[in-house]
Formats: sequence, C-alpha cells, structure tokens
Amino acid sequence: MSFAAASTSKLAPMTERLVRPDWVRRINLMAGSVGGHARDLVPIDAAELLDTATAGLGGLPAGDLGDPRWQERFEALATAIDATDMHLVGRLITKQELLRSLRARLLLTAAIDAAPEITNRPVTAPVIVTGPARSGTTILFELLALDPGLRPPTAAEALHPVPLPEAAGNPDLPEPIVLSECEQEFWADVQPEFQALHELRSDLPVECVTLTQGSFCGFHWSMIASLDSWLPDPAVNYAYERQFLQALQHGSEQWVLKTPGHLMLLPLLYAEFSDAWVVQTHRDPAKTMPSTVSTTAMIQWLRTDHVDVDGMAEVILAVFAAGLNGSIDVRASGTVPGERFVDVHFAQLMSDPVATLRAAYAQMGRDFTDDHADAVLDYLAHKPKGKFGVHRYQPEDWGFTADSLRAALAPYIAHYGVASE
Repeated sequence: MSFAAASTSKLAPMTERLVRPDWVRRINLMAGSVGGHARDLVPIDAAELLDTATAGLGGLPAGDLGDPRWQERFEALATAIDATDMHLVGRLITKQELLRSLRARLLLTAAIDAAPEITNRPVTAPVIVTGPARSGTTILFELLALDPGLRPPTAAEALHPVPLPEAAGNPDLPEPIVLSECEQEFWADVQPEFQALHELRSDLPVECVTLTQGSFCGFHWSMIASLDSWLPDPAVNYAYERQFLQALQHGSEQWVLKTPGHLMLLPLLYAEFSDAWVVQTHRDPAKTMPSTVSTTAMIQWLRTDHVDVDGMAEVILAVFAAGLNGSIDVRASGTVPGERFVDVHFAQLMSDPVATLRAAYAQMGRDFTDDHADAVLDYLAHKPKGKFGVHRYQPEDWGFTADSLRAALAPYIAHYGVASE
C-alpha cells in the first residue's frame, strides 16, 4: 500500500494540525546543519544491519522459520524504508526497529533450531479481537487479558521473545520491560498527543502487528510509512506469528490477540488458526473511520513531515469498507466458520462491560467468573476515559461526512445493527 504525496491537498496537512516538541524539531535540524539529508546521518542499509546483527549474535542460524525468502524480504523492506522521506528522528526510530526485529528473528530461529519440538506446541483456540479503530478493540483486548485463563502477549516479550545473550553476566543491561520503552513509551515522547489516541506501554498487551515485525512482510511496516517496491505477505506473516506464539508459550496456554487488520484477512487468518474465536467489534463508521485515518496519520507523522492525508483517507475508507461489508458474506458463506464469531457493540461494551463480556463468554462456552468481573471494574476505575487527554475529531476533519461514511458502510450497518451516534 502506498500513500504517494498528492500534488494539491484539500485537507489540512499534519504540519498545520500538530506542533512538534522542540527536542524533536532540533534533532531533525541536524541533517540540514551539515548541508545534507537525514539519510546522510542515519542510512538504512540492509547489508550493514545484517552484518551488525550477525556479528553480535555469532553468525546466522541454520534455520529460516519456514521462509527461505526471509532475507530477500528484509532487504526489500530496508531498501524501501531508506528511500522514504523520513526525518532524522523517524529514521533513527525505524532503523532501531529493523535491527531489533532482525536480532529477535535470528534469536527465535536459533531457539527453534535448538529445540524443534517448539513447533509442535498447539496454539489452541486463540481469542482474536478485530474491528476498526475506536470501536472498542483496545479496551476489549485489555479486559479479556484480565482473564487468568487467557494469555496476552505483552509489548516487552513481543519485542524481546528470547533472552538476550548480552544479558548473561551483565547486570547493567536493563530488563526487556525497560529496554522496550524505547519503542513503546517513546512514541508519546515524540508527539505527546499520541497518548490520547492509543496508549503504548511495555507491560500492556500488544497487537499482532508488533509480534510479527520480524517476518518483514507484516503490516507494521506499511502502517508506519508509505512504502514503494515492497508488499506484505499475509500468509507468511501468519505462519511466522504461529511460531512466535509457540516459542513464547509454555504448556496449553490459550492466547488472546488483537489487530484491526485481521478483519480484511479472515480466510487467511483461519487457514493458520482454524479453531480461533474472532471477536468482532462494531461502532458507527462516522466515529471509527475518521479515527482510523487520524491514528494512522499520527503514526506516520512521528517519522515524517510529509503525510499524504488525502490519499490516506481515501485508501483507508476503501480498505475498511471492503473488509466490513465483505465480512458479511465471508462469515455467511462458510469461507470461515461463522459460528466461531462473537459480535461486540461499542455502545454495549461502554455502558455495561461486565454484562457484555458475560454474554461473549457464554457464546464461546467459557466461564466468566466473579473474580474476572471484579478485575474488569477495578481496571476501568483506574483507567478512566480521557486519562491522557481527549482525541477530538470530526468526519470533516479527515475528508468525510457522517452521511457519506454511513452510505459507504450501509450493508455493514444494516446487517450487524450498528447504531448511529
């Protein structure tokens, strides 16, 4: 997916919507101060990154996690990122992500090479939350994660799934939960308003897009930048995710996972996780679509001054309209097991979270305990709405009207009984 810069913008650019913190602005000035470009100070070169990773880890492991093309994917991704117009801070953030993801993949491969029985561990009936932004996916994910019978991946273990070899005999190296702050909490340091859109924290449950960065063909990379000459490969990405979960789990744990993008890939999701429960969240598109564009624009703004807001709005609406409207036929046709879907409406979740979860659990044949109900209420009491400010947006801010969004999503609204707000 590419959001090439538009020649004339009808919507306000991000430079008119947000003001960068001075420390970010001043670091970005460093490239110009030496008469060059951000790439001159922070190049992103696949060969250099691979050399750095292998030198630190003692060479390449023998295995490839079932993807003999992984190195080709990594090289294409690094080349595409290097060709973008990211500013200096953006390039530093992304170069670190690439190198850390590469190291994590190599360590994961070595661990499975040493104990191939890891890939025999069953990933049984994962509970997978999906739906558009601002439809309740994140809070639902966090409330499900309070169930002691479900295991969410945390950000720290998603970024560092295998113990770091450098930690042996080095008490000064911070624990992974501290190291991961440079990727999780740091986004809000770069632009404090991000915290009101989405809280990232090293100890919180994390999305599948983060788990699968090391496939080098997943959707984290197309989310953070407009990339040419690189395409995701969802089937390979899901196969990587299974092995990642197998490496993390011990015994017969049941995972709870989440990413909005699963909605567009339901047949491929079920091809890899055939017994999954999918919890699909629903909300008025007049609320969800503008927020999806706003969030994606903010994510790219963290790394570049040039965000094609107009093109992004058009593509996001097209993709989510296809996914949401298309989910009706996908679920009804038998392409995926429609009986393994649970529908959760945002308004119900917000007005009575305990009753909503209890009904969802009944549909999945799970016990919703009083202890879990108490944990839900306590969690919400300590995480009030607007804790980090309010994410204010109107459809018109992002090139829509409420009526046009509801018209584009009319089949979805009618089929699932989605209420207008």
